[in-house]
Amino acid sequence: MPRIVRFIAYSDYLCPWCWNASRRIGRLEEEYRGRIEVLWRSYLLRPDEKGSRDPEKFRRYTQSWAGAGAEADAGEFRVWSSQDPPPTHSLPAHRVAKAAARVGSDAFRRVHDRLMVAYFTENRDISSFDVLLELWLEQGLAAADFEVAHLDEIEAQVLYEHDQAREWGANGVPAIRRADNDAVIVGAHPEELYRRWIDRSLERGEGLVEAGSPSD
Repeated sequence: MPRIVRFIAYSDYLCPWCWNASRRIGRLEEEYRGRIEVLWRSYLLRPDEKGSRDPEKFRRYTQSWAGAGAEADAGEFRVWSSQDPPPTHSLPAHRVAKAAARVGSDAFRRVHDRLMVAYFTENRDISSFDVLLELWLEQGLAAADFEVAHLDEIEAQVLYEHDQAREWGANGVPAIRRADNDAVIVGAHPEELYRRWIDRSLERGEGLVEAGSPSD
């Protein structure tokens, strides 16, 4: 059985910097395919349904996305232009991502990426299960599998991962740690920083696990 270096990445679908980090880490997953594994875990910046649903107020907030969007390898960020209300909280998107993970790793990655494009570029309410179902079906996934997102055990998994991230010292996202180490790196760092970390781990044989072995 081949041995790989496993990383745990904590992220939230309402976090603009998480999109940039996800894009960078995704490229590295392809570059180091078969040598590393990145497991995505939930972190809830907005765990509860609260806050303004006023599109104009939210539009002013989304002007701050310009900072993340100014980076050379950033995703496409658009100031909120939809007349639809903004998302109420983080949990629904994480529920759907977890349901996709139950289908398979490829389904998860497609849904994971699609959620961020839908929110930051298309200005869609990714706390709406109607919107989330549309995004799900766009990926060619079965409607029956979407229902998994509503299970109590899925919510429990999301909340557990959030609490675990806090215990590891993640006081914000994006955050990543090597699975064998409790040191968490917080922030959307340059791709080269992540690459150096990966190269050093591989060269030293640190954090190696058997591919396909159980994760935390």
